[in-house]
Amino acid sequence: MYIAVAGNIGAGKSSLVKLLSETYALSPVYEAVDENPYLEDFYQDMRSYAFASQMFFLARRLEQHIAQVNPGSRIIQDRTIYEDAAIFARNLFEEGIMSKRDFATYQRMYEAIKLALRPPDLLIYLEASVETLKTRIAQRGRAYEQNIEDAYLKRLNVLYETFIAGYDSSDVLIIRADETDFIHNPADSLSLQSRLERFGLVPPLL
Repeated sequence: MYIAVAGNIGAGKSSLVKLLSETYALSPVYEAVDENPYLEDFYQDMRSYAFASQMFFLARRLEQHIAQVNPGSRIIQDRTIYEDAAIFARNLFEEGIMSKRDFATYQRMYEAIKLALRPPDLLIYLEASVETLKTRIAQRGRAYEQNIEDAYLKRLNVLYETFIAGYDSSDVLIIRADETDFIHNPADSLSLQSRLERFGLVPPLL
């Protein structure tokens, strides 16, 4: 089984991936945020570094899929390649930060790469308000994220809603992150596990 976890910046994806990987013996594949050499510069000057940053994520996602996701039997992934294209790169283009030429080149590479990738069996979407996102961004303390504007997170949320509404590559489970604390509230964790079992996710037989 291959599970993908989707959601905006600060929605709680990495925490959920860690929890479910430990609960169900899934191999975690984390987003290469700290590996991106352009990301800190991107948040300071989006126009100059948008294309390079997005291309890094695209290339790294391909590497992860080929090495870990495609051949894996029990995988959970932090953010998908679909989000990179449909939300983050698209937002940069629609806001005039990424040029039409760069976006077309990005899209062409994305469409070619997508053909080689295994689609998820289940997509878990963490839906969160801007207020929740800002709180969690502050809590995790990445310096380059602290000045992310509310308007940017709001635009991404709108694109996420559009993406989820049109997504048809697998089953989708939506978790309302504003109302759920699966890390600190055992009842929420058990409720989540019950919902996941309906999609066929169970601990492996030992």
